[in-house]
Amino acid sequence: MFARQIGIDLGTVSVLVYVKGRGVVLQEPSVVAIRIKDQHIVEIGERARQMLGRTPETIEVVRPLKGGVIADYTVTRKMLEYFIGKVSGRFVKPQVVVSIPVGVTSVESRAVRDAALKAGASEAHLIYEPVAAALGAGLPIDTPTGNMVLDIGGGTSEAAVISVKGIVVSSSVRVGGVKIDEAIVNYIRRKYNLIIGDQTAEQLKIQIGSALPLDEPLTMEIRGRDQVAGLPKTLEISSDEITEAISEPLEEIVRVVKNVLEKTPPELISDIIDRGIVLTGGGALLRNLDRLLTQRTGVPCYVAENAMACVAIGAGRALERPDILQYQPEL
Repeated sequence: MFARQIGIDLGTVSVLVYVKGRGVVLQEPSVVAIRIKDQHIVEIGERARQMLGRTPETIEVVRPLKGGVIADYTVTRKMLEYFIGKVSGRFVKPQVVVSIPVGVTSVESRAVRDAALKAGASEAHLIYEPVAAALGAGLPIDTPTGNMVLDIGGGTSEAAVISVKGIVVSSSVRVGGVKIDEAIVNYIRRKYNLIIGDQTAEQLKIQIGSALPLDEPLTMEIRGRDQVAGLPKTLEISSDEITEAISEPLEEIVRVVKNVLEKTPPELISDIIDRGIVLTGGGALLRNLDRLLTQRTGVPCYVAENAMACVAIGAGRALERPDILQYQPEL
């Protein structure tokens, strides 16, 4: 029996798993529910996410990854073991490629690789997220032309220029979907004295969020707790308010893109102006983010097809491209 080949996008908010020949077969929140008394894992993935903010004192719901790196090694290993077992079965030890942010230390990258091996992989390789995103988006990264990718995940946003299988220039910031949700929570608390949960903030972002004001603003009704009275309260929020709320984290993402463009060699800049910047990751799906970045940088930006899954797809494809894996992190 051949070991399955799988690519894993190990994200702060979600884990996506790509299986060779089958595509992306799993997408679940990187959330774990733990019984505090004995550290027993109660639930993993979507069922754990549903418990966020709803558990008794005896159960803690955690995200074992922060900013794209492992914050809790043991819990991350068990989560990986669960997801790998789910797609490859208990008796198959698959070859695995796991994505990691560009700015991680050798200690952090070694922790990811060790966690994958202890979770049941026969081989574990690492790939930088922007390289995986570019590969998943179908960019010709093995040619001597400039390809620029902006990958906006849950915990980090990374911009990189890739040429001849490697990263020429890169920059990252620990701002992503989670920080955008936090900005919405803080804005509504400041403006309306209303306390809402992270899940409500995420729904606002997805349903009515926009990086630029809309011609016809959208609205959404939300429920929360009045900070003054302490009682439940219902409000209607407009998309223009969400645009205002998320302007600060978006500004940091714009800054990352500008920082990379400023450091890019002139020979590659002309390629990027011709080809544009490809946006990947869940954050790329925010309405009008491509238009905002085009306005602010002067470079055409567009959202990749299947942007959410690009990193997982690229990680999986990298197993068929050992030449590309040779240019990835050394441990």
